[in-house]
Amino acid sequence: MHIANPTKAFILLVALICVTVLLALGKVSTEAGLPIITAIVFYAIGNGVGHGTPVLDRKKRDETH
Repeated sequence: MHIANPTKAFILLVALICVTVLLALGKVSTEAGLPIITAIVFYAIGNGVGHGTPVLDRKKRDETH
């Protein structure tokens, strides 16, 4: 597995851990915490799916071959 942006992945991991701990301690209600966790997870998935070879690089590579 290749992580495109390790800094962003680390920030997302810390945020996910913090919200999970706050939920476990009862400092954040489930109604508020679960949407935050869902947003963090889907943001991370969206960045992972969106990361790929840029279209301009693909066109340039196709022209050379």
